[in-house]
Amino acid sequence: MVEMLWLLGIPLAGGILQALAGQHRYAAELGVGLSFGTLLAAAALTVRVIADGPMLVFGEQFFIDPFNVFLVALTAFVAFTTAVFSRPYMRIEEHHGRLSTGRLRLYYSMYQLFTFTMLIGLTTNNMGILWVAMEAATLTTVLLVSLYRTPESLEAAWKYFILCGVGIAQALFGTILLYFAAERTLGTGGNALLWTHLDQSKVLLEPTVLSLAFVFLLIGYGTKVGLAPLHNWLPDAHAEGPTPVSAVLSGLLLNVALYAVVRCKVLTDGALGNHFAGNLMMGFGLLSVVVGTFSLSRQIDIKRMFAYSSIEHMGIITFAFGMGGPVASFAALLHMTMHSLTKSAIFFAVGHAAQKSGTQIMENIRGLIRTNPTVGWGLALGTFAILGMPPFGVFTSEFLILTTAMHEHSWSTPILLISLGIAFAAIFGKIQPIVFGETTLPRLPHPPAILPVFVHLAMVLVLGVYIPPALAEWYRQAARFIG
Repeated sequence: MVEMLWLLGIPLAGGILQALAGQHRYAAELGVGLSFGTLLAAAALTVRVIADGPMLVFGEQFFIDPFNVFLVALTAFVAFTTAVFSRPYMRIEEHHGRLSTGRLRLYYSMYQLFTFTMLIGLTTNNMGILWVAMEAATLTTVLLVSLYRTPESLEAAWKYFILCGVGIAQALFGTILLYFAAERTLGTGGNALLWTHLDQSKVLLEPTVLSLAFVFLLIGYGTKVGLAPLHNWLPDAHAEGPTPVSAVLSGLLLNVALYAVVRCKVLTDGALGNHFAGNLMMGFGLLSVVVGTFSLSRQIDIKRMFAYSSIEHMGIITFAFGMGGPVASFAALLHMTMHSLTKSAIFFAVGHAAQKSGTQIMENIRGLIRTNPTVGWGLALGTFAILGMPPFGVFTSEFLILTTAMHEHSWSTPILLISLGIAFAAIFGKIQPIVFGETTLPRLPHPPAILPVFVHLAMVLVLGVYIPPALAEWYRQAARFIG
């Protein structure tokens, strides 16, 4: 299948090419071109899946349906806009002496390989390869988080590697248990790990073993999602790594890990015939919402604050997927889209704000409206969007999730409402002086790449007011495949 070859081949070849020539003065432009090529391949694949329906390719090793092709398109788009943002951002970092040409080469090559591992994880039909892809994504991002080679960044990278390594080991054990649950039905060959075969025979899988497997898979992949209490790596990785890495961690990697959990939930629901998997996801989701929310007001680093916001929102999405059903799944997919677009836009604005002031400490960042109006307005609008202010799309998705929770799990509604209110007060109170305060700081030495910020926010605004029928049908198809 040509679209799949281009989708996976471009970032893989790009990573190798950037490793060889990433110190060239046009390495940033090459990175943008490679990411744009990946986006075009993702768009072509999306069009084909919508027209022809789900498909198996390369000897059933890759499976594409409306659920994962939706995430493929979202991943390719955010990866492209982040590459556009990286171009001036990394040049400013080099201008400030924080990065050498060798580290820039490492960044550009690992960025392409990171994109490759995420796309492999999303499109593979083999649950074992999915585990390998998640581990490879961890290894590439460890190198990106430690890019500055400061004691703090090395500590954050080591913490990220250890915690996610322990988590991914749990996921490996869960994958082995999944194989044991399937081998009596599907045999001892490779078919026992192919998701399509597992899905077709899920009612015949050993329920006791599969329920235990899901626990390990949820803990393992939930560590990568940033679900509490497995979230401790995420704020450090965001705070100490380059801002483009923070954008793709929040906007992309967390989605891919949650995608793996949802695929496993579909199998568990079919085998057990009850809400065991959904209840676990709802519990971890609500705990993450509460922990993320009540951690916001204690933060003094702006990137750490928005990292805890990511924990909160991934908790909301996990809770929605745990509820299940067509409306909750539709809302979860919509919120996943809105969060990826909004949070990456916020990190773009935050990155330039931190470069302007020379710090990530919020009390030392003031007056963005005066020194860089576009950055200031981008951060202000992004904050309004992520806090669920209408008419932005986050309001729409949160409203759907809340109304579904009121109808099906009314006990959870006060927890969600109180948490959202506290998050609103904490973030808005800290961002207001950052945007509108007084300052004497100079402008940036290079013009910031602010276009990706407003492109993302414009999409979030449009989707909050009007969801095109074709896109709504796409979400509905994906929700049906989830079950």
